[in-house]
Amino acid sequence: MTSVTDLGEDASFWAQTRLVAAREIGTFLRSKGFWVGLVLIVAGLFAAAVLPSVFAGGPPSVAVVGPAAAQTVSGVDLDVREVADVAAARELVRSGDVDAAILPDAGGIRVLGMSSTPTEVVQALSTAPPVELLEPGAVGHGAQQLVIMVFALVFFLIGMGGVAIAQSTVTEKQTRIVEILVVTAPVRALLAGKVLGHTALAVGQLVVLAVAAPIALSLGGQTALLGVVAPALGWFVPFVCAGFVLLAAMWAVAGSVVSRQEDLGSSMGLVMLLVMGPYFAVMFFSGNASVLAVLSYLPFSAAVAMPVRMFTGEAQTWEALLSLGVLCASVVLVVLLASRLYSGALLQMGGKVALRRAWRSAA
Repeated sequence: MTSVTDLGEDASFWAQTRLVAAREIGTFLRSKGFWVGLVLIVAGLFAAAVLPSVFAGGPPSVAVVGPAAAQTVSGVDLDVREVADVAAARELVRSGDVDAAILPDAGGIRVLGMSSTPTEVVQALSTAPPVELLEPGAVGHGAQQLVIMVFALVFFLIGMGGVAIAQSTVTEKQTRIVEILVVTAPVRALLAGKVLGHTALAVGQLVVLAVAAPIALSLGGQTALLGVVAPALGWFVPFVCAGFVLLAAMWAVAGSVVSRQEDLGSSMGLVMLLVMGPYFAVMFFSGNASVLAVLSYLPFSAAVAMPVRMFTGEAQTWEALLSLGVLCASVVLVVLLASRLYSGALLQMGGKVALRRAWRSAA
């Protein structure tokens, strides 16, 4: 049975955690670097959505097969490339070398596109020929790759933002402020407050991006893409938040095992690998459904791989829920392990503290 003393201790712990979190949030909200970084990310998002339509120069490029197709595009404002056969035209469309292909068809011609109707090409023709798509989809291949890149990049930037947790921890050790802090709050409350505070900052940034993304896509005329991205954002935000908590606990441990800013690089290698690894893996294997499926169930890559699969339509809702459950279970386990390591290493000064030594010191 829970005693009054236990309830009082729990209330005190959470009150101290909130104080530490508020201190972390206040410190970074007063930092110009935080706001400059957020503005640059939002500006980059708008640039990626709007600039392609602004600077899209020249007429659409098409591959044509046969005299009938060549006659149809004669005098039309299209960048025409004649090829020998239908197979060559298909390959050019698939590789992205041309926007579409105009092929002979029974009684006329047909237009070949990649994953969405090449509207500009169809409108340029005097007739409205039938359209065939190699890979039917709601958005084009190029737009799809852009969204995947943005998802991966946002995860990378949010994850690397956890470096601030390690830096603040080292600063407190180096200036001996931590010795004062542990008198007023337990070590685990310091860890919980740092993770909570920086997670709140990450959530704030994600909300800003989630609001800015539809606006940017609308301004860029990407209405079809907007309809597909909006549901994916609903998955992306909780996945990245859970993934950030996972990484934040590890960033805190990386900062607690060293006592000087100059030594921080020696303890951050593994965490940086766990941030960069998923980013590059998703970028390189975005076209490989099997590899992406495996990545979507691994804790450190699920935060970006599963939202990407939901965006491309390769995953069902139950798969996303299962992946999120695996990720949340991993968060609980890693936070518990990190809490013990953080407690054992925080007050040890001097050189780098070995993880085994930190674990034993917390016993």
